[in-house]
Amino acid sequence: MKSSLSGVALAAAILVAPALGGANASAQPTPPRQEHVAFAAGASAATVKGQLKGDESIDYLVRASAGQTIAVTLTPSNRSTYFNVLPPGSADVAMFADQSGEPYKGMLPADGDYKVRVYQMRNAARRNAVSTFTLTIGVTGKPLAPLPAKQDAIVGGTHYHATAQVTCLPMPYGDKTPRKCDAGVVRRGTDGTATVEISLGTAGKRRILFVAGKPVAADAMDKMTVTRQGDETTVTFESGEYHTIPDAFVIGG
Repeated sequence: MKSSLSGVALAAAILVAPALGGANASAQPTPPRQEHVAFAAGASAATVKGQLKGDESIDYLVRASAGQTIAVTLTPSNRSTYFNVLPPGSADVAMFADQSGEPYKGMLPADGDYKVRVYQMRNAARRNAVSTFTLTIGVTGKPLAPLPAKQDAIVGGTHYHATAQVTCLPMPYGDKTPRKCDAGVVRRGTDGTATVEISLGTAGKRRILFVAGKPVAADAMDKMTVTRQGDETTVTFESGEYHTIPDAFVIGG
């Protein structure tokens, strides 16, 4: 099984759409259709069956919370059928992209609807191939609920307990000059358990889950490394992206 922290030999921000191209290179891929996945009472997993033709894709939406673990297994009739996992709010940037046909398992950094996008690779899409598949999605573990407003006040008009700017390098492929990025924190305990959300500009957000003050999960495909200096934690991804986060922002006071 692959973990979200074990690393994937791919770029940090992968666009799902280019993998779906049709026979005409100028044609736009068919937008994914969406299906919500609900678990039966007392169950922590669900299995669905589906079919794709050509450049079709399907987004299976499953609601999950920070601290929980998602597990995905895909069994297709056509070996050119794969899946990606997208974090809440993402239209096309994945936190995991299947390239080997193996199952996926990873801890989730934030609350919301995660997408499991099933699609055929370009070679099969161009042939207008048909693939039937069985997809199993499981969500396990205890959610790390946000602290209530009576315990830690919410910043007006947001879902954050605090906002700030943190030192970061969100776009490592161009200018490598560190800058200040807007950030918000959802605190989930008084011990440094929290989700830090950092704006990446047009690339969306980076969400990092801290448990007891230590980063344990993120919505990036790259392996992350963690370093400490003084009262700050720096989370660095293999792409070169990094974020330096003060303890006080995570823990509050």
